[in-house]
Formats: sequence, C-alpha cells, structure tokens
Amino acid sequence: MRFFCVADEDTVRGFRLAGIDARVVKTPDEALRAIDKAISEPDCGIIILNERIASWIRPQIDRIRMEMDRPLIVEIPGPEGPLGARKSLREFVQEAVGISV
Repeated sequence: MRFFCVADEDTVRGFRLAGIDARVVKTPDEALRAIDKAISEPDCGIIILNERIASWIRPQIDRIRMEMDRPLIVEIPGPEGPLGARKSLREFVQEAVGISV
C-alpha cells in the first residue's frame, strides 16, 4: 500500500523527500481533485492531509471515512500548528501515558 499526501508546499516538500507521492493544493477544488486521484489508485492505502485543507473539504472527507474501506485518511497539523479545536500531539501523548512531557 502506498501513501499519498495532500498539503501545503512545505509539508509536501518534506513528504516528497521521504519518497511519498504528494500534491500541493491551494484551493478546495484542487484538494478534491487530488483526493479523487488518490482514491482512484488501487494501491493507495493512506492519504495524509493538512488539517487546514481537510477543513475545506470536511463533508467529502467524512463521506470517504464512513463509506469506504480504504484509504485511511490521516490529518496532520500544518506549518501554523494544530488548529484551535484539535488537540496537539503532545496533549494526546499526555492523555495516553498519563504524565506530562
């Protein structure tokens, strides 16, 4: 199974350096086209999305998660950090482990 990343330029650059196919998107329409392309590839197992971009197309992301077996969609913070309503990675770790890091 392959990974596919849809994000801003900086995030895409990092994932490409790691050998992951990635697309830079700047509008909701571009994001939808990139997601549709990834879904159409039979070996795409995980789509990594920048949180901001995922918020642009939330209904489509939720539909994919509810109606399809694959791909797994993972949202990551963008360069600006986690969005306000979401917990940071540090907060998730603190809750899971029970200690402050």
